[in-house]
Amino acid sequence: MKILFISLGCDKNLVDSEVMLGTLAQRGYCFTDDESEAEAVVINTCCFIGDAKEESINTILEMAELRKSGQLKALIVSGCLAQRYHDEIQTEIPEVDAIIGTTAIDAIADTLDSILDGNSENHLEDLNRAPEGGKERIVTTGGYYAYLKIAEGCNKHCTYCIIPKVRGDYRSIPMDQLLKEARTLAEGGVKELILVAQETTLYGVDLYGEKRLPRLLKELCRIDGLSWIRILYCYPEEITPELIQVIGEEDKICNYLDIPIQSGSDAVLKRMGRRTDTAQIRSMIGELRKQIPDICIRTTFIAGFPGETEEDHEDTLAFINEMEFDRLGVFTYSAEEDTPAAIMPDQVTEEVKERRRDEIMELQQEIAFDAAAETVGRRLTAMIEGKVADEEVYVARTYKDAPGVDGYLFISSDRQFMSGDFVKTVITGSNEYDLLGEIVAE
Repeated sequence: MKILFISLGCDKNLVDSEVMLGTLAQRGYCFTDDESEAEAVVINTCCFIGDAKEESINTILEMAELRKSGQLKALIVSGCLAQRYHDEIQTEIPEVDAIIGTTAIDAIADTLDSILDGNSENHLEDLNRAPEGGKERIVTTGGYYAYLKIAEGCNKHCTYCIIPKVRGDYRSIPMDQLLKEARTLAEGGVKELILVAQETTLYGVDLYGEKRLPRLLKELCRIDGLSWIRILYCYPEEITPELIQVIGEEDKICNYLDIPIQSGSDAVLKRMGRRTDTAQIRSMIGELRKQIPDICIRTTFIAGFPGETEEDHEDTLAFINEMEFDRLGVFTYSAEEDTPAAIMPDQVTEEVKERRRDEIMELQQEIAFDAAAETVGRRLTAMIEGKVADEEVYVARTYKDAPGVDGYLFISSDRQFMSGDFVKTVITGSNEYDLLGEIVAE
C-alpha cells in the first residue's frame, strides 16, 4: 500500500509527521508524493491561526473527494485541527476514517491496519500524556539538518493562543531520550540540529525542578557528527545568564536565538498575557549583545491585537527601530475561538491590521537590507543547501539563517559540493535579504 503523507503547520508538527512515517515504515507501508498513486492519505493538520486552519480544512476536503471516488482505502486526519475539532470533522466530513489526536501519534500504524480490516476508531489520548523521544523517524528535511523536539505543550496561556488547549501543559522529554535521538540523527548524516518546542527555554523544569536547557546543549555538543546546534522559540523572560554563557562558550551552538516578542507596546503585551515588558526585553537583548557580539536575533510580532491603538502601533515601530532585530516576521492578529483575546473589546479591522503589518515590514526591510550590506567583506562559514539549476551558483545558509524562514547566501563557484557541506566564504554583496559570496581559498 502506498501512503501519501501531508504535513502542515510548524516544524514541531513536522517532527510528529516524521515519527509517524517511521512507525508506518516499520509496519511495512511505503510512501508516495504522487496523489494519483496514493491508496491511503494521512494529513497532519495545524490550527494555530486562521490561515493555517483554512489550509488544513481545504486539504481534508480535497482528499475526501479522493476517498469518495474510491481511489483511497483510508483517510486519516491527525494533529492540532484534528484534536480541536474531531467531532466536527467526523460529522461534516464522513469520508474521514479516523482521527488521531496530538498525543496519540504512536497509534498511526494500528489505526491504518484497523481501517483496512474494516474497523476504525479514533485515538484521542490524555492531552497531558508524557511525551517520548528517541523514536525512529524518517527525516524529511534532506538529511543534513533535522529538528529535535525537546518538549510538548505550553503553560504560558497567552490570551491569543490555542496551543495549551490542543497540546496540553508543558512536558519535557527526558534528556536521555533526546540524546539517544540526537545521536541517531547524527549517525544518519544530520549536521545541523535545530531544537524546537512551544518554548525551549523552560526545558526540564517539570522533570528536574530546574531549567536544564544549558546542560542539554552541553551534552548535545559532545555528539560526534553534529556541527551546528540552533535554538528556536526562546521566551524572553526565561533566557538566563547561564544559557547566554553556554551559547557563547560552545563553538557548535549557533550564535542565533529566536525570541518571540509579539509587541513593542507594554499595554498590548499586558493584554496578550505576556510576562515581560519592553524594559526587560531591552535589558535582556543588551546583555545578549554584550556577551555574544555577533548574536543574530530573530523575532515575531503580531499586528492589530485587540485594543491596539495607533499609539501602541507607533510604540512598536519605535521599539523595532531601536532594537534593530536581525530577522523579524509579523502576522496580523487572528481571532481564535475559545481564547480570551477573541472576545476582547475593540477588535481591530482587517484593513488596519494589514496596514500595520505592512508598516512594520517596511521598517524591518530597511533595517535588514542595511544589515545585509554591512556584512560585505565578512568571512563566514556556510552550509550548502543546493545548487541553482544550470548555473555555477550554490545556495547556502550561514549561522544567521534558520531553514525555511530566513535568507540565503548565493555562492559562485565552479567546484563540486554536496548538500550539507560546510564551506568558508567571503561576503561580496547583498540583494535585499540575501547575501552573495565566494569560496575563500584554503
